[in-house]
Amino acid sequence: MILRSALAVLAAFALGGPTVAQEKDTPAASASTIEPQVRTRNLSGTFGGQRVSYTATVRETILEGDDGKQEAVIVTTSYVKSPRETSRPVFFIYNGGPGSGSVWLQMGAWGPKRVGIPSDARDDGAPPYPLLDNPDSLLDVADLVFIDPPGTGFSYLTPGTDPEKYYGLREDARAVAEVIRRWINDNGRWNSPKYLGGESYGTTRTAMVVDELEGGTFNDVALNGLVLVSTILDFAAREPTPGNEMAYVVTLPNMAAAAWFHGKAEAPSVEAIAEEARRFAIGPFASALLKGQDLPDTERAAVRAELSRLTGLSETYLEQANLRVTSRRFYKELLRDRGLTIGRLDARYTGTDYDNAGEYPDNDPSFYGIDAGYTAAVNAWLREGLGFETDREYQSIGREPGRHWNWSLSSGPGRNAYLNVAPLIGKAMRENSGLRLFNAQGYYDFATPFFGAEYSLNRFGIPQDRVELHYYGSGHMMYVRDEDRAKLSRDLRAFIRAR
Repeated sequence: MILRSALAVLAAFALGGPTVAQEKDTPAASASTIEPQVRTRNLSGTFGGQRVSYTATVRETILEGDDGKQEAVIVTTSYVKSPRETSRPVFFIYNGGPGSGSVWLQMGAWGPKRVGIPSDARDDGAPPYPLLDNPDSLLDVADLVFIDPPGTGFSYLTPGTDPEKYYGLREDARAVAEVIRRWINDNGRWNSPKYLGGESYGTTRTAMVVDELEGGTFNDVALNGLVLVSTILDFAAREPTPGNEMAYVVTLPNMAAAAWFHGKAEAPSVEAIAEEARRFAIGPFASALLKGQDLPDTERAAVRAELSRLTGLSETYLEQANLRVTSRRFYKELLRDRGLTIGRLDARYTGTDYDNAGEYPDNDPSFYGIDAGYTAAVNAWLREGLGFETDREYQSIGREPGRHWNWSLSSGPGRNAYLNVAPLIGKAMRENSGLRLFNAQGYYDFATPFFGAEYSLNRFGIPQDRVELHYYGSGHMMYVRDEDRAKLSRDLRAFIRAR
């Protein structure tokens, strides 16, 4: 049955290179006790120009409560070079959400296989979607462990488990840190160089997990590098609420970049207009917003004119918006004259709404333009390519974690009105002189604006000589663009080798 499935996926997706050499299966779970499932394949591929033999393992790790009850089943997918080298770097990877499975980074960026979807911001259409060898995988420089935290991917909480024990900033980080410790111990990798990273909320998770791994007194796991892709650490940069001006400041450079891409603003390059917008945003624009109703008319007019030049929006519209245009309004307004909206995750994408009169877009064309291909690919690869057996649905974006998420950093009563986890990264770097940080941002990403990442990472307490900032000509998931996937891979190889 497994062999027939493997042959089917080879034919359907043209896997080509790897062949099944070995399979190790654990017994099925009994009715009373969950026996963790393990599926192993010995494969090979060419990554970064090197031919690499590797072992692919899909494994369930069981987390138990203090009373011994099996509470969470966490699925990891690891790719380890054969024969094993304990001195080789190992890179622990997850996505964001909270509630997102590791499908995006695994099947789009760094796994040995990737889904083939259009690179030029076109919709991915209908299946079949090709599953391709991924020469941009990092397997030539590091072993890779993709983690699906509780409530994401195929990972789940057992019946009767209180979701509040796992769904939250601290709660999630403790579970992920425990899975990492177990993997290190089970694979004899305590003295291997270690890298940790994720995308979107996965960058928030990284700040929390490094605090769990390095911040305690016992069982410290020191890390060599943190990898942040599409960073959100300081949540003041999210969609604004009345009185919060910072979100308008950090999203302005994104608006300028999007306007330039769609021919609504002029500059020699996206880098050039992004820099113009940074200077204006942190200078005259921020000053004007902070003056509120005391802003003089002459200064207001000058700011409005420059804002119009950078964003491609009319001065009339900017005046009606009181100089404060939310991202959602911008998606609808920028190309209204063409009857199009632009994407949130990636402003290169465009969509057509039911009508052109609304204030906000019907949906995000940069998400529905890629999601079907990724969902098909991860299910085909894990179930048929690697033989993982389950009747559960793969949660690419699971709803349950977000419904229960505890956003408070405090263990006591009350809540954090201003959530910023960047200081946890600063603390980890100050207390570990060998810890470096790699940050990757797309110019067209409104979900996690690049200027917001810069703002959060240049605060006091974060050693700037160990921070690398890298930029890409696409959006939140920059690896959907072929040129950016290759550049991201090259940049990360250099970062890992530079230790």
